[in-house]
Amino acid sequence: MIAPSVLSCDFGRLREEIAAVESADVIHLDIMDGHYVPNLTFGYVLLEKIRSLTSLPLDAHLMVTNPASYVERLAKIGVDWISFHQECEFHSHRLVQRIKELGVKAGLALNPAVPLSTLECILPDLDYVLLMSVNPGFSGQSFIPAALEKVRALRNMIDTDKMAALIEIDGGVNCDNAARIRDAGADILVSASYIFGSSNYAAAIKSLRG
Repeated sequence: MIAPSVLSCDFGRLREEIAAVESADVIHLDIMDGHYVPNLTFGYVLLEKIRSLTSLPLDAHLMVTNPASYVERLAKIGVDWISFHQECEFHSHRLVQRIKELGVKAGLALNPAVPLSTLECILPDLDYVLLMSVNPGFSGQSFIPAALEKVRALRNMIDTDKMAALIEIDGGVNCDNAARIRDAGADILVSASYIFGSSNYAAAIKSLRG
């Protein structure tokens, strides 16, 4: 699956930008609070507008220090997937269960330096894992090659125990590395600047599918 991240879109032409990526599978939303990461992105009003412009699933990546305070409102808006960083939540298992109770897919996000071992006790409960292949906070960064081995290792963990969690990867994804990322075992490729910086969004999305 391909998930364009609207972080890199032209917000002055939001309707046209969303329409131009309708060939994708999911719309990725990078929600930043200016604390967990230095950048500050968009709030609920803009999320409501995005929801009104597409029927594609909305995937919210919470790069915030207090993720539990976001999930109720996001579910009410109509967000379909929510991931958060485990180090930002004292009771991550409880929050995963709450997200699911709201009818939303629940995921955990891991920064490049966070080991897969932190998932050991919660992976069976997750709908997906978001592996960051850049350090979060800004669009347009280069892919960290070590992320490929992390994808392979997580794919092995999931397959060995016959778990259902999907693997999503975010950061520096483009047509030059998409095939290697898919071959490593990723299910969902998030792309921001590669898609929205291209002259033809649909063609860019197709190139990521292989």
